[in-house]
Amino acid sequence: MTEQDILNLIEQDAWMMYVINIAAKLELPDWVIGAGFVRNKIWDHLCGHKKEKVDTRDIDLVYFDQNGNGWEADNKLSEELRKKTGLIWEIKNEVYMHERNGLLPYTSTADAISKWPETVTAIGVKLNKEGKLELVAPYGIGDLINFVVRPTPNFRGGIEEVKTRMLQKKWQEKWPKITLVLTTNT
Repeated sequence: MTEQDILNLIEQDAWMMYVINIAAKLELPDWVIGAGFVRNKIWDHLCGHKKEKVDTRDIDLVYFDQNGNGWEADNKLSEELRKKTGLIWEIKNEVYMHERNGLLPYTSTADAISKWPETVTAIGVKLNKEGKLELVAPYGIGDLINFVVRPTPNFRGGIEEVKTRMLQKKWQEKWPKITLVLTTNT
């Protein structure tokens, strides 16, 4: 599976494109929808699970705007979209998220998602200015398509938190091919 295969798979999914188009209409700078939205779709596909929509608890929409919204405004926008669509949105301006994670300020959305817990979670999709789907994958897609779960190099929670997340989210029950790797080398 290549990056283009992933983009084609997403493009053929009417529900995912519906969500992506809602995000695009917000015109947030440097945005992506990431984490389980992309990861779960790929793992479901590779395991042969046929689902009407991606099995994700929420829609992680992140963006980067130096002069943009703070926590309160992002929470309000998330709630407005939840009421409008019936989906749980988590919208965050990554310009302030480094504070929560105890890291140096992020420089972009790609930089921010590179700090997310697992390499397979540090992936997103967006519509670019030409209206074409674009994948943002700071660690590439190798771990994702090979079911390798490992912490990202800058994730402070380390392997123990990754293990806890895997158990809580029941990843190995849903996708038995998953292998947990203890190193952060990608």
